[in-house]
Amino acid sequence: QVQLVESGGGLVQVGGSLRLSCAASGSTFRVNAMNWYRQVPGKQRELVAGISSDGSTMYADSVKGRFTISRDNAKNTVHLEMNNLKPEDTAVYYCYAIITTHYKAQYWGQGTQVTVSS
Repeated sequence: QVQLVESGGGLVQVGGSLRLSCAASGSTFRVNAMNWYRQVPGKQRELVAGISSDGSTMYADSVKGRFTISRDNAKNTVHLEMNNLKPEDTAVYYCYAIITTHYKAQYWGQGTQVTVSS
Protein backbone atom coordinates (compact mmCIF):
# COMPACT_ATOMS: atom_id res chain seq x y z
CA GLN A 1 0.00 0.00 0.00
CA VAL A 2 1.30 3.43 -0.93
CA GLN A 3 1.81 6.06 1.77
CA LEU A 4 2.92 9.68 1.73
CA VAL A 5 4.96 10.74 4.77
CA GLU A 6 5.67 14.42 5.38
CA SER A 7 8.32 16.08 7.47
CA GLY A 8 9.83 19.49 8.10
CA GLY A 9 7.07 21.60 9.56
CA GLY A 10 7.50 23.72 12.65
CA LEU A 11 7.58 27.18 14.17
CA VAL A 12 9.53 29.96 12.49
CA GLN A 13 9.70 33.73 12.77
CA VAL A 14 8.58 36.12 10.09
CA GLY A 15 11.13 36.22 7.30
CA GLY A 16 12.48 32.80 8.16
CA SER A 17 12.67 29.64 6.09
CA LEU A 18 11.46 26.06 6.29
CA ARG A 19 11.82 23.04 4.05
CA LEU A 20 9.03 20.51 3.81
CA SER A 21 9.60 17.03 2.45
CA CYS A 22 7.23 14.27 1.41
CA ALA A 23 8.24 10.74 0.58
CA ALA A 24 6.11 8.13 -1.16
CA SER A 25 6.64 4.58 -0.03
CA GLY A 26 5.05 1.20 -0.48
CA SER A 27 4.73 -1.34 -3.21
CA THR A 28 5.93 -0.86 -6.76
CA PHE A 29 4.48 2.32 -8.16
CA ARG A 30 5.03 5.28 -10.43
CA VAL A 31 4.58 8.81 -9.10
CA ASN A 32 2.95 11.27 -11.45
CA ALA A 33 2.11 14.82 -10.31
CA MET A 34 3.07 15.90 -6.79
CA ASN A 35 1.55 18.96 -5.13
CA TRP A 36 1.56 20.83 -1.86
CA TYR A 37 -1.68 22.18 -0.42
CA ARG A 38 -2.36 24.10 2.76
CA GLN A 39 -5.37 24.65 4.95
CA VAL A 40 -6.29 26.91 7.85
CA PRO A 41 -9.29 26.27 10.10
CA GLY A 42 -12.54 27.38 8.55
CA LYS A 43 -11.10 27.74 5.05
CA GLN A 44 -10.86 25.50 2.04
CA ARG A 45 -7.68 23.65 1.30
CA GLU A 46 -5.69 25.62 -1.28
CA LEU A 47 -3.11 24.57 -3.82
CA VAL A 48 0.28 26.08 -3.03
CA ALA A 49 2.59 24.52 -5.60
CA GLY A 50 2.74 21.59 -7.97
CA ILE A 51 5.30 19.71 -10.01
CA SER A 52 4.68 17.25 -12.81
CA SER A 53 6.65 14.10 -13.51
CA ASP A 54 8.68 15.96 -16.13
CA GLY A 55 9.53 18.78 -13.72
CA SER A 56 7.08 21.46 -14.82
CA THR A 57 6.08 23.62 -11.88
CA MET A 58 3.27 25.94 -10.88
CA TYR A 59 2.75 28.22 -7.89
CA ALA A 60 -0.07 30.08 -6.25
CA ASP A 61 0.33 33.83 -6.72
CA SER A 62 0.67 34.29 -2.97
CA VAL A 63 3.90 32.25 -2.82
CA LYS A 64 5.56 33.04 -6.16
CA GLY A 65 9.13 34.15 -5.67
CA ARG A 66 9.24 32.83 -2.10
CA PHE A 67 8.51 29.09 -2.39
CA THR A 68 10.26 26.53 -4.57
CA ILE A 69 8.97 23.03 -5.26
CA SER A 70 11.31 20.28 -6.39
CA ARG A 71 11.29 16.52 -6.65
CA ASP A 72 13.69 13.60 -6.61
CA ASN A 73 12.23 10.92 -8.83
CA ALA A 74 14.78 8.32 -7.76
CA LYS A 75 13.64 8.70 -4.15
CA ASN A 76 9.97 9.43 -4.89
CA THR A 77 10.14 12.59 -2.84
CA VAL A 78 8.94 16.14 -3.24
CA HIS A 79 10.24 19.16 -1.36
CA LEU A 80 8.88 22.62 -0.70
CA GLU A 81 11.48 25.25 0.13
CA MET A 82 9.73 28.16 1.82
CA ASN A 83 11.57 31.45 2.22
CA ASN A 84 10.62 34.88 3.52
CA LEU A 85 7.74 33.34 5.43
CA LYS A 86 4.81 35.51 6.45
CA PRO A 87 2.18 35.05 9.18
CA GLU A 88 -0.40 34.30 6.47
CA ASP A 89 1.62 31.24 5.49
CA THR A 90 0.61 29.65 8.80
CA ALA A 91 -1.37 26.51 7.98
CA VAL A 92 -1.32 22.75 7.90
CA TYR A 93 0.54 21.74 4.76
CA TYR A 94 -0.46 18.58 2.92
CA CYS A 95 1.41 16.59 0.34
CA TYR A 96 -0.64 15.20 -2.54
CA ALA A 97 0.36 12.83 -5.29
CA ILE A 98 -1.14 10.96 -8.18
CA ILE A 99 0.39 7.50 -8.11
CA THR A 100 0.02 4.57 -10.43
CA THR A 101 0.27 1.05 -9.04
CA HIS A 102 -2.10 -1.35 -10.76
CA TYR A 103 -4.32 1.69 -11.28
CA LYS A 104 -4.00 5.45 -10.94
CA ALA A 105 -5.12 6.98 -7.64
CA GLN A 106 -4.78 10.10 -5.51
CA TYR A 107 -2.97 10.06 -2.19
CA TRP A 108 -2.66 12.56 0.64
CA GLY A 109 -0.11 12.91 3.40
CA GLN A 110 -1.10 13.33 7.02
CA GLY A 111 -0.29 17.03 7.10
CA THR A 112 2.42 19.02 8.85
CA GLN A 113 1.90 22.24 10.78
CA VAL A 114 3.74 25.38 9.76
CA THR A 115 3.45 28.33 12.11
CA VAL A 116 4.98 31.72 11.33
CA SER A 117 5.18 34.03 14.33
CA SER A 118 5.43 37.80 14.12
